[in-house]
Amino acid sequence: MTHRLMSAIENRDGSALARMSNPATQAMQGVVNPDAENLVDALFRQLKQVFPAASQTNLRRPEDENAAKKQWIAAFAENGIRTREQLSAGMQHARSSESPFWPSPGQFIAWCKQGVLKANGLPSSEELYGLVMEYCANRGLYSSPESYPWPSNAAYWMVTKLYSQMRGKNQSESELRKSCTEELVIMGRRIESGEEIPKPVVQLEKLHIPISNEAGLQKIADIRKKLNLPRRGQQ
Repeated sequence: MTHRLMSAIENRDGSALARMSNPATQAMQGVVNPDAENLVDALFRQLKQVFPAASQTNLRRPEDENAAKKQWIAAFAENGIRTREQLSAGMQHARSSESPFWPSPGQFIAWCKQGVLKANGLPSSEELYGLVMEYCANRGLYSSPESYPWPSNAAYWMVTKLYSQMRGKNQSESELRKSCTEELVIMGRRIESGEEIPKPVVQLEKLHIPISNEAGLQKIADIRKKLNLPRRGQQ
C-alpha cells in the first residue's frame, strides 16, 4: 500500500481515492502544463469559433463539453502534447481545414505534430517519402549525395539515411513510409533540443546485415571509388 493511498484512507479523502482508482484521471495530471484545464478551456473556445456547428451537436450540453475536455486532456497526456506552441500549431491547421466538422482528439493531435514539424522547417511524413523517391530517381545525375540540391541540411541527413536503410534492408513501401515517420520524430527532437543540424559531409555508406558476400564486396568497391582509393591489388 503506497503512502498516498494510506494518507487518503486515514484522512477519508474520497476525491483522492477516486482519482487513484481511475487511470484515465491519473493520466490527466501534469498534462500540457500546470494550467492544463485553462489551456483546454481556451482551446475549446477557439475551436468553437472555427467549427460553430459543434455547439449545436456534440457539445450542445455543458456536461457533454466537460466530458469531451477530459478526453482531450487525457489524449494530450498520452501523446506528448504539453506546450502552448504545440496547441497553437494545431489551431493554425484547424483554421485552414476545409472540413466543417469538429476534429477528434487524434486528428487535432496530428495537426499539432504536423505544425511543429513545419515550424521547425521539416517536411511532413508524406513529403519526406516524396523526397526519398525523388532522390532515388535523380541521384545518378550528381557526382555525390553531397552535391545533390537538398532543400535543407536536415533533409540531407534524413533522406540519405532512409535511402541507405531502404536498399540495405530491402524495405517495402509501407516499411519505408513508417521509417519516414520515425525519422521525422528523431529529427524534430534534435531541432527542438537546440542542436544545429550540420551541413552535408562525405559519409561512408552503412552496411546493413544480412547481406550477401558478393553485395558486400561491391559496396566496399563503391566506397573505395568514392574515396579515390586504389582497388585491391593495385597498391
